[in-house]
Amino acid sequence: MKPHRTFPRPEPRRTGNGFIIASMLLSVCILSLIKARYCSAPYGKSRESSELEITMGAIRMLAAKSGDLALKGREDGEDYRLLLEAVSRDKAAMEVKKPVCIETSRRSDVCEAEGDLRVRASAQTIFVDPFLTSQEWKMKPYARKHDQPALAHVKEWTIRPFTEQEAPPSCTENYTVPAVVFSVGGYTGNLFHDFTDVIVPLFITSTRFHGEVQFVIADAKPWWLSKFSLLLKQLSKYEIIDADNDRDAVRCFPRVIAGLDFHKELGVDPAKAPSGYSMTDFKEMLRRAYGLERTRAEPSGDRWDVRRKPRLLIISRRSSRVFLNERGMSDMAMSLGFDVRIADPDVTTDLGKFARLVNSADVMIGVYGAGLTNIVFLPAGAVFIQVVPMGNLEWLARDTFEKPSPDMQIKYMDYRIQADESTLSDQYQKDHPVFTDPQSIHKKGWSELSKVYLENQDVKPHLGRLRITLLEALKFLPHGRKTTTQ
Repeated sequence: MKPHRTFPRPEPRRTGNGFIIASMLLSVCILSLIKARYCSAPYGKSRESSELEITMGAIRMLAAKSGDLALKGREDGEDYRLLLEAVSRDKAAMEVKKPVCIETSRRSDVCEAEGDLRVRASAQTIFVDPFLTSQEWKMKPYARKHDQPALAHVKEWTIRPFTEQEAPPSCTENYTVPAVVFSVGGYTGNLFHDFTDVIVPLFITSTRFHGEVQFVIADAKPWWLSKFSLLLKQLSKYEIIDADNDRDAVRCFPRVIAGLDFHKELGVDPAKAPSGYSMTDFKEMLRRAYGLERTRAEPSGDRWDVRRKPRLLIISRRSSRVFLNERGMSDMAMSLGFDVRIADPDVTTDLGKFARLVNSADVMIGVYGAGLTNIVFLPAGAVFIQVVPMGNLEWLARDTFEKPSPDMQIKYMDYRIQADESTLSDQYQKDHPVFTDPQSIHKKGWSELSKVYLENQDVKPHLGRLRITLLEALKFLPHGRKTTTQ
């Protein structure tokens, strides 16, 4: 800290008092800076306004008590001005501006600021007070920042300070709640990416506001907004702002967050989340949004209710990675005591209706693909069986669906397709690298891997092997302990 400055006085007593007052004022400033740095209030006054009021109040109080710096008289007024200048210089020396944009994970950048913030969404620009930063930032508010094919469908936003030469744009709308700016471009339309790139990160970023937050959505597609409207309403009490159709509106907020915080695939890390939110809280939000009745995979108490049987949901596919013996799988499962349902979700599926179907299941089985994202609707204690296509794809199955399962309180199992259960055996000789050296295909890049093992492979699980897997799944259910299997 710089040495305290004293001011010459005709009487020693007045000089001593001035020194004491300056010291106390500097202490007040330091405390106000600490408060602004670590204890920000999202809906309060701007930081500089609050600090000025604290300093002015302290000066008046101390002046009144000392009688030496009363706010009257020419000589005393000059001392008062000099003291303020000294305090301002020390405060400026101590002030360290925080970065507006930071990397919150390997997948996401988030820009956040409080104060006088003005959003011109049609121009993808956020104006900030130069008190907050002197730097201009550019970013794309989508949680897949190193994925160039995804970002090709996301508009770039600019965060820049006002300048002395350019007056800030006038507000056309004023808000008392914070704004969250994000994009639904990228890979949205694929259910896995809808959730892992947008919905879960949005939950992480906005739940702390308990609905008192305004969403500004870029690259919006009307069908997407309609499909996820019930979820968006769980997180915000306000009608969304479509950034691309906001004309020349300038919306002024006390706080703006641009970009969404990403933790992990289909997951929330309570250690990083505000207030320790977890996937349990996320699933509770889904239950409220879609009226999901079952919190746990348990049998009905009614002895005549079909729900006393464990329900198996088979996620069907229309193209690629199709179950070729789906009917045989269903018949075999029914012989084990399962109530079987087969469903084929696609982009046009009513999400709420399908969520309720999934929530009614005790066991869900499907081949690796976006449709397996529906595990988020399973009740706690349910069993999820992922059928992994052949081609050394265990790493892909693990990172996308196996790892997230425990946090959802779901028991994970897998069924790995062998060569004689795959249609690849009809397309390639047994000694082809597709079978003997899958890694050589992987090394050619995602495009080739996807073309060979994902886009051109259907499966036909051995019913004997699959039966063993389903019997094992039954052991994890309360139903299984009461179901007789032969």
